Amino acid sequence: MKKILFGLLVGTALLSTSCINDNEDAVAVAPIDGALVNLSVGGATQPNQIWFDLSENQFIKTKRTDWDFAFYSGSSFKVILNSSIQMAATKIPDATNIDAVTTANVAALQPLVQVASFSAANEAYIDDVAGNFPTGYTAIGEVKSLDSDNGIYLVNMGKDVYHGAVAVGAVTYNGDPRGWMKIQVVRSGEGYKIKYAKLDDTTHKEFTVAKNQLYNYSFVTLNHLTAQPAAQVSIQPEKKKWDLCFSVGLNIIPGTGSYIYADFIQHNNVGNVGVYEVKVTAPETGVNAYNKFEAANIDQSKFIYNDHRVLGANWRSTAGVNGPEVLGDRFYVVKDADGYYFKLRFTRLTKATTDSQGTAGERGYPSFEFKPL
Repeated sequence: MKKILFGLLVGTALLSTSCINDNEDAVAVAPIDGALVNLSVGGATQPNQIWFDLSENQFIKTKRTDWDFAFYSGSSFKVILNSSIQMAATKIPDATNIDAVTTANVAALQPLVQVASFSAANEAYIDDVAGNFPTGYTAIGEVKSLDSDNGIYLVNMGKDVYHGAVAVGAVTYNGDPRGWMKIQVVRSGEGYKIKYAKLDDTTHKEFTVAKNQLYNYSFVTLNHLTAQPAAQVSIQPEKKKWDLCFSVGLNIIPGTGSYIYADFIQHNNVGNVGVYEVKVTAPETGVNAYNKFEAANIDQSKFIYNDHRVLGANWRSTAGVNGPEVLGDRFYVVKDADGYYFKLRFTRLTKATTDSQGTAGERGYPSFEFKPL
């Protein structure tokens, strides 16, 4: 998997660090003057994940389908599913030998281990939708020190990116099913070992994953749709080098279960990035309030670090009289892992003009402006 690093050459670097907030503490000013940013999540099928670093005004673009599992690099042993492609998992009851598990053993589970099946029960098969993974629930239980204490799991490998045509203004992120796997994750020294196979295989493969403290996670693809073995892949930047990710998101409706949606923006809460939303009431406009907002207006008590859905889909509307559009009555305040503060507001949800990359009005081309405080 190739990692593409884009430097957005907009804005002028600043060396000042003299702003003061409402608690009279010094606020470090990021070495950038802000920018107006146009991104491509790949259009209406939203195949990309974009990992954006505000303080450097640059990003890394990867494909949603480039990885399957993320192995936590912190002190606990957690394994995260790729929710952007609707993966789900459950422990197989009474299974102790991965090679003995067959399709017949899990046939009753397969209709249940689904995303967006309009059943509250499917919440048990997905990871914490708040993204608070170091302490939150994960479908694959925390990896124990004894191999025999770690279950064997049925994994729904989710769905591919959709490859057909999509009407302007609509989105379609559900492609063909990616099938099923059986896995078991155990510890390997200070890292992990994943045992994996297709459901009816009578032998399994193994892959060792090391923790890297510079990153939130180590990412792995099983390459189960090809003949290639599992591999570690580069997805997220280092944990202090990204603040926002633009992708497809997973959420729940209490009592109804999980659902998947486009235009999702998460913040790097695992990397200690905090965000809060500022809503503006009439007669003030969102643009004016954003322009007037300064370091003295920062409210430290409002930053959220334990839920990566603060931006989520809250920045846009898809059902208004004007069709898909940015909500102009709000903007966001971001504190990054290095203590830099930014204000950020969205300016477009869809593509502005038709060109070789896409059609005017097409989803998956968000624009925003940001400025350090």
